[in-house]
Amino acid sequence: MITVLLLSALAQQPDATKPQAEVPQPLVAQQATALPPREDLLYDGEIYFGAMRRLSTEGENAEGYFSWGGTRITYQATFGDRKCDQIYELDLLSGARRLISTGTGRTTCSYFLPGDNKILFASTHGFSEDCLPPADFSNGYVWKIYPQFDLYVRDLETWELTPLVPHDGYDAEAVVSPDGEHIVFTSRRNGDLDIFIMDTDGSNLTQLTDELGYDGGPFFSADSKKIVYRSYYPATEAESQNYRDLLDRDSIEPMALQIRTMNIDGSDKFQVTYNEAANFGPYWHPDGKRIIYCSNQVSESGRDFDLFMVNADGSDNHQVTFCPSFDGFPMFSHDGRNLIFSSNRNSSKHGDTNMFMVEWLDDARPAK
Repeated sequence: MITVLLLSALAQQPDATKPQAEVPQPLVAQQATALPPREDLLYDGEIYFGAMRRLSTEGENAEGYFSWGGTRITYQATFGDRKCDQIYELDLLSGARRLISTGTGRTTCSYFLPGDNKILFASTHGFSEDCLPPADFSNGYVWKIYPQFDLYVRDLETWELTPLVPHDGYDAEAVVSPDGEHIVFTSRRNGDLDIFIMDTDGSNLTQLTDELGYDGGPFFSADSKKIVYRSYYPATEAESQNYRDLLDRDSIEPMALQIRTMNIDGSDKFQVTYNEAANFGPYWHPDGKRIIYCSNQVSESGRDFDLFMVNADGSDNHQVTFCPSFDGFPMFSHDGRNLIFSSNRNSSKHGDTNMFMVEWLDDARPAK
């Protein structure tokens, strides 16, 4: 499984008050044909999937998100000589790719702004050019919550890179509302890991969650009125102390995450999943009634992650993918015709995770 987010000790805050002027990077062709060829990589039971195309071929590739026009994606990847994730843009029609982040530091969680001429992402490059220390698994599996992460916006026309609401502490996991009015993200600026919302220019910053525990990975519904997210709230004093101890080490233990929803003003919070699993990467179906997400809820070992679909009221939870390793980070195209996700299926090298785009067959399973 790819560790998606997260990071380590804050010694100082970078001076990120000035935009960085750089030379625009060209889109570099990666393939000879237009769309990648179809591949027969389906497992039994994957009835929602039609034609599947592989979008990457090496390394760790994750969190691929469609542009609003549907012809490009932005994503994070580690491949070749790189030691940690950088942000890339991929043209789905030509296969051309270019680096969007600076090529330094560690990055995560990119997303197109409406209009498709700007990309929002989180990076530690303002603090350090290296990748920073990875998570320490000596006491179990943890995610790093790097406090050096700040939000940046890359202008794809001028190539200007502008910091957005820089602050001490972790700022990442940011996405933009379909109506173009808001950005929602996860931050530790007030001590705990909570979800914040703001206007796209960084104004009117508002905290939406305040319960002790981790709230993160938010995404807007198609009508921009609801947010789906993942969360962990310790239930006992011992769990609370363990959570605080890990947070003091800029880490969390992502073993029991539940899917929740709320309105964009933080009201009407609702728990969608109830299990002992790690549920994460939720994304709204364009109909606003269903949520697709990643979970290990049927894995005996806890290491096998698949995609699941559930109604927003928590009913009709069912499995979508059946790959015997990892499927995660799903996103529907804005018209609902395609799904992009990351998977270990049929990788050429052990440990590689690639992105796949698949035709979504919405009528494959009768509605309940």
